[in-house]
Amino acid sequence: MVVVAQQDGLDAPQDLPDRTDLTEHRTTTVEQGPFCSARCSCGWRGPARRARSLARTDARDHAGA
Repeated sequence: MVVVAQQDGLDAPQDLPDRTDLTEHRTTTVEQGPFCSARCSCGWRGPARRARSLARTDARDHAGA
């Protein structure tokens, strides 16, 4: 997305939309041996956890739920 501002001063710049409104975060958990980690469609990766519940909490926190 490209935002262009007018420089003649006739129109006030509008507020830009929040980036989280533009991207849907689809999270999942992935098991790697004894560890589980959260991943998101935006490329984010959570830390490796031994408890699946902690990985799910990481994913929920990232998605903003």
